[in-house]
Amino acid sequence: MSEFRLETERLVLRAWRDADRDPFFVLNSDPAVMEYLPAIDRATSDNAVDRMNAAQAEHGHCFWAVERKADGAFLGFCGPMPARDPLHEVELGWRLSRDAWGAGYASEGARASLAWCWANLDTPTVMAITVPANRRSRAVMERIGMTYVEGADFDHPGVPKDDPLVRHVLYRSARPA
Repeated sequence: MSEFRLETERLVLRAWRDADRDPFFVLNSDPAVMEYLPAIDRATSDNAVDRMNAAQAEHGHCFWAVERKADGAFLGFCGPMPARDPLHEVELGWRLSRDAWGAGYASEGARASLAWCWANLDTPTVMAITVPANRRSRAVMERIGMTYVEGADFDHPGVPKDDPLVRHVLYRSARPA
């Protein structure tokens, strides 16, 4: 079985490799990258890679590793995670290293991931979530055609209730007609 690979003009979205663990932990250790996410240690970072590998093996998709075509640099992740708590819908997500910000990589990877969903998954919708203050991610959601779902803000069950990051907003895209 060949490794999953989805190419865009400037990116390769692919299955995770063991060599991604160190740069992924570096990314997860950057306070700017994690500004709107709970802090994680090395074990949690490695467990996330294991969860991605398991989701890819079981469902054929996950938050895929992202590398830049020009130099093969690991940039982070982007892709569709299988439906899970709290919303039970396919979730489009991304996290990129700070040096990759502002180049349009998140939008490019997210558009390709969303197109992949419509071509390969039998799902009526794809959603994305973030905290209300995360304007950069919300802008990506809007650029790729996702719509904010009024009245659907929620407290994420995986975040402690007293954490300022507990509240999340929901964006959704419906399958094109």
